[in-house]
Amino acid sequence: MIGSHPQETPRRRSPLQRSTTDASGLGAPCWASLATRSLASSQEFYGAVLGWTFRGTDLGDEFSVALYDGVPTAGLAELSDVLHIANDWTPYFAVPDADVAAARIRERMGTLAVGPIDFPIGRAAVAADRDGARFGVWQGRLVADWQAWREHRPWWLDLTTPKPFEAALFYGEILDWASERPGFCEVGYEHDDVVLRDDGRVAALIRAGAEDGLTFPGCGPRWNVHFPVRDVEVALKTAVRHGGLVLERRISAHEDGATLRDPGGAVFCVTSATGPPPVQGDDEWP
Repeated sequence: MIGSHPQETPRRRSPLQRSTTDASGLGAPCWASLATRSLASSQEFYGAVLGWTFRGTDLGDEFSVALYDGVPTAGLAELSDVLHIANDWTPYFAVPDADVAAARIRERMGTLAVGPIDFPIGRAAVAADRDGARFGVWQGRLVADWQAWREHRPWWLDLTTPKPFEAALFYGEILDWASERPGFCEVGYEHDDVVLRDDGRVAALIRAGAEDGLTFPGCGPRWNVHFPVRDVEVALKTAVRHGGLVLERRISAHEDGATLRDPGGAVFCVTSATGPPPVQGDDEWP
């Protein structure tokens, strides 16, 4: 069953380690963060394209929080030259214990890139699944007013991978999807997609794709973060004017969207939709 796992050896806990502050939504996407070589340049680009404003954090001058209509939406972090991490977006999933999640990633042949490491408000790790898609796990304080943020997510996710069912098993065993434990997410196969539901709402989709190993030139299997905008065409023109590149344009009955690469190389999506396209059996979007 997705969510089952072998017996794990207890790990020593850091004195700074904190439990996740809300037992609901465990295993669900809880944050997205951009790794960038220039915080100032990224703020200028995303502020123009997505209409974000920014505020500082207590983590130092290398970090900022993006706000959309006043709602905390994502984090931006300027990388040191000594850290060999690609400029890109990373979605984070809430877990009760980052060390246990990291051990499960290693046991299931994933790659642990960073951590787990301590922050003043929690503990995190960045990893890649067996097909190379990057993601993070987060244990600690969640965004303020988590329940409202969770209900009206400021972005949504999909994973494009050549083996969606195997990917669902991999993530399910790490994040306790479909474990039937209180507060954890449910996952099912619906209308050719693997659908992750948090409190009954679609939180992420896992879709077949990248059969040749690439979703776009230079991009293999990946988690795509979809940020809503008021006018997709305006966003695309603004992105190009500020040094971005449009990789794909999508227009359907449910969404007007596109995939872009920012000037630093990070890939992200813009969309007219406020949530994933409806899956079979849904009467409305989450």
